Amino acid sequence: MLTLVVLISGGGSNLRALLEAAEDAEFPARVVAVGADRPADGFEHAEHFGIPTFSVVRSTFDSREAWGDELLEQIRQWEPDLVVLSGFMTLLPAAVVDALAPNLINTHPAYLPEFPGAHAVRDAIEAGATQTGASVIVVDNGVDTGPIIVQERIPVLPGDTEAELHERIKPVERRLLIQTVLDIANNPRLLEEL
Repeated sequence: MLTLVVLISGGGSNLRALLEAAEDAEFPARVVAVGADRPADGFEHAEHFGIPTFSVVRSTFDSREAWGDELLEQIRQWEPDLVVLSGFMTLLPAAVVDALAPNLINTHPAYLPEFPGAHAVRDAIEAGATQTGASVIVVDNGVDTGPIIVQERIPVLPGDTEAELHERIKPVERRLLIQTVLDIANNPRLLEEL
């Protein structure tokens, strides 16, 4: 059974999808804890499913490195096989990435390497793109530059707002994330082979 720690910063819609998938006894993964870098509405999903939570608030630390050390300590207490960044909006310090890699994955609302960074959906619209996408990647020390595990194209429709486009991307992100977790559970060497 693959064990997961999921890190969030907001509403946790991808987390919710993972928790619902894991309710199926046949699903080969379980979320053992959910962490956040700020007060996050997504903790409600964890609480609903009886999953423990922890919070390591970035603004309460003098440096990114000190924050990262505490975050890593909190994650390691759960001994996860995989750490999932799911709408986690703080760049991890290199020491955290190095300690967890390659068992550290992230979802991203674009067809990487197109539109990396925190404003991918807005950037796609502002660039006049006719398509964007969703990606799941292995996290490295760049910004959305790690090896791509899976991705899928999504059209940008004429007149799309950022919110409308993002709402169409989210279900694809959720589906790709669940499939990725399944694939990793069924092939534990998958991430090392990328």
